[in-house]
Amino acid sequence: MAQRRVEIQTEDGTCPAALSIPDGAGPWPAVIMFPDAGGMRDVAREMGERLSGLGYIVLVPDFYYRTGPYEPIDMRTVFQNDDSRQWIMEMMRSYTANMVVSDSRAFADYLDSLPEKKPGGIGTTGYCMGGRLSLITAGSLGGRVAAAASFHGGNLAKDDDPDSPHHKAAAIKATVYAAGAIEDQSFSDEQKERLGETLTKAGVTHTIETYPAHHGFAVPDNPSYDEAAAERHWQAMERLFGSALGS
Repeated sequence: MAQRRVEIQTEDGTCPAALSIPDGAGPWPAVIMFPDAGGMRDVAREMGERLSGLGYIVLVPDFYYRTGPYEPIDMRTVFQNDDSRQWIMEMMRSYTANMVVSDSRAFADYLDSLPEKKPGGIGTTGYCMGGRLSLITAGSLGGRVAAAASFHGGNLAKDDDPDSPHHKAAAIKATVYAAGAIEDQSFSDEQKERLGETLTKAGVTHTIETYPAHHGFAVPDNPSYDEAAAERHWQAMERLFGSALGS
């Protein structure tokens, strides 16, 4: 398996991405993996490679491409001083829901153009901010997404946020898996209950769990990384995609 850098044309420019394709003849199901707020860096590429090793074409997009080149973000220190905290928060706010919708169509079109891709729906997954992007994509692409995962994703069911993914539950055709963290204000028990109720009402097959770990538990360069919870997340993702996408 070899990972390579690719460029995807979107409505707003060129999005760099890491593409991993398993060894062998294929064809393979495809998954978009959205990084956390730290964006593209080595750990995101490595996570894409690990998922691809389970038998999936994996695209990890650098969704901050509109802001221009940036140095790799160190998630262990970025929130420790006001300047870097403000900078990353501005980066996060700059990536609007409309941009997610536009980009996700381009990402899905790109994956569908690959000769190695298995026909049928794709999967999406993401971490922290990327978990929200994963569910926004499922709501915007409808039947093109067969499975959508979110790991310690934030603001998935925030009633006063018009872009909250739960508002588009009726358009989601994917099987949804959301794993929250404990003591996480960005995805509180109230939001977990609201998301579950909304998905149930919309007839969406879903699982919502709370891992005994803190926000950021699945990503190795987060200070709250939890090895046991991270392994649990890999197992959950393998079950989800294996069931909904095949291999």
